[in-house]
Amino acid sequence: MKHFIIGTAGHVDHGKTVLVRALTGIDTDRLKEEKERGISIELGFAPFKLPNGTLAGVVDVPGHERFIKNMLAGVGGIDMVLLVVAADEGIMPQTEEHLEIIDLLQIPEGIIVITKIDLVEEDWLELVKEEVLELVRGTVLENAPVAGVSAVTGQGIPELIELVQQVSEKLSDRPAIGQARLPIDRVFTVTGFGTVVTGTLVEGNLRVGDTVEIMPRQREGRVRGLQVHGQKVEAAGPGQRVAVNVAGIEHEQIERGSVLSLPKAIVPSHRLDIRLKLLPSAAKPLANRARVRVHLGTVEILARVTLLEGDELEPGSSGFAQLECEGPLAAARGDRLVLRSYSPMRTIGGGKVIDPSPPKRKRLNPEVIENLRTKEKGSPEELLKQLMIDPKQLLFTGAELVKGLGTDENVAMSSLENLVALGDVRLLKSDSKTYYILSAVFDQKAGDLINTLENYHRQYPLRPGISKEEIRSRHFSGLTSKLFNVLMELYQAEGIAAIVGENAALAGFNPAPGPALEKTFQAIEEKYMTGDFQTPGWDEITVQFKLSPAQAEEILGYFVNSRILIKLEDNVLVSRKNLDRAKELVTEFLRQNKEMSLGEARDLLKTSRKFALPIMSYLDQERITRRVDDKRVLY
Repeated sequence: MKHFIIGTAGHVDHGKTVLVRALTGIDTDRLKEEKERGISIELGFAPFKLPNGTLAGVVDVPGHERFIKNMLAGVGGIDMVLLVVAADEGIMPQTEEHLEIIDLLQIPEGIIVITKIDLVEEDWLELVKEEVLELVRGTVLENAPVAGVSAVTGQGIPELIELVQQVSEKLSDRPAIGQARLPIDRVFTVTGFGTVVTGTLVEGNLRVGDTVEIMPRQREGRVRGLQVHGQKVEAAGPGQRVAVNVAGIEHEQIERGSVLSLPKAIVPSHRLDIRLKLLPSAAKPLANRARVRVHLGTVEILARVTLLEGDELEPGSSGFAQLECEGPLAAARGDRLVLRSYSPMRTIGGGKVIDPSPPKRKRLNPEVIENLRTKEKGSPEELLKQLMIDPKQLLFTGAELVKGLGTDENVAMSSLENLVALGDVRLLKSDSKTYYILSAVFDQKAGDLINTLENYHRQYPLRPGISKEEIRSRHFSGLTSKLFNVLMELYQAEGIAAIVGENAALAGFNPAPGPALEKTFQAIEEKYMTGDFQTPGWDEITVQFKLSPAQAEEILGYFVNSRILIKLEDNVLVSRKNLDRAKELVTEFLRQNKEMSLGEARDLLKTSRKFALPIMSYLDQERITRRVDDKRVLY
């Protein structure tokens, strides 16, 4: 299932919180001061179930200028933004600043929501819409749809919900590979449970029992419990709002801005190499060594900007820079950040992390600049790995990777071979074709597969396995049946799964009743063994052993799939051992008498016509006998 986060943005008192309440039924203002003042101060969160069943998370951010840092703590992990503009006021200062932040963070999708439409005339509403469309021109929201609503009267809310669903379909699933990373936006204590942190899981998977580290303080703990939208879960994936109950760490040792990750996944650093963009609206050029406020994920930290390509950066331009922070940061390559001036506090620009843990750089050095250009673009190996993080494809041919890389074939294939040699990429061969899969993707999907199979075997211990097609639709929907089978063969070779006809099971799994049902199974099998060729119907067994319909279906399926019992007709079951004996008796009779009537078969097997006919039909199907007129002869 797709997971994504929706965030609000916009000026104070333009109706963001009321809009979220109209969409989700939840009031995200939780502080007493927020209730009294009628404005959001802290981040608010709410689950949002769309008509198609998708459950999104909503982050409601403050709109007041004084709480921009709180807004930035929530906006970093969102996939879709609702830019809210009140119809009666139009564009205001924080509308513009929030839009600049949205653009700097390159939030992939968005909707412009004009609220309070019940307070204005239609002509005024059109003017506000034109004004907003002019404002977003040249930004990531340039082509965003526009919706007009009144959260008070409900006008336009159903249409907005439908629009959110349509826009969400454009979002790609966040790849669940790499190490788990959760920027923390709230820390609190729950009586009886201890420390709880919340945030948006931006990368990787978290599972109950995982050992985790709080960065950059490097304090180690363990995941005692997980919740997604208030529901307990065993595992959480990227794009979900997650509450993590952390054992082994006191809540005083964690603060907003920390990052929860798997151990050694992140190296804390005081420096970041970035591609820095100064906003066109910046009041003045940015000077080398300027002191700025850095907002990365949920953290705000002071830093000095070392410009590596000149003494100043003009508004509207970009260049390489190194941030020297006044404390350690936990960042990753590709993270986006926002810069605000030290005083007065105003958003002036942003950047993308090129190197999260670099050495101190020399300014105005051509070699340094060339090195950063290469890092920004990425080495062929890095670009190949990035290309292969595609949840819709997973498996690639060499030709597809060469084309995707857009470089010389020899360079691409040599880099691919290096990745295979290093173990970062796995190679599969089938039907004279060679396929490649990123090892991290292979391992992550193996974990998903094992988890699905374990759960299935726990729920249905008598079934031989889960349908391969169901596994493909759940975890490998981007693969054709052929490529999926290639991958499943590799998982089987690795001892992870076993292919059982059209089903898959954990390697080494054998369907079997648990101790609670073992005596019942023995008793049922005894009924069919001692019944010779006149056995009870399954409906009789169901009543005698007081089986529920679900139990009866599962147990019957086990007996039939394991061929302990052979189903000859509806409600006619005979044990395989007795059928083998029938085969011996009938074969011996026909060797001596050449032919057999149904009446003779009935007398030979000491049964009734009800059982003799299906038994003889079974022997016909098994090519032991064949029918000639109303007689049977040996096949």
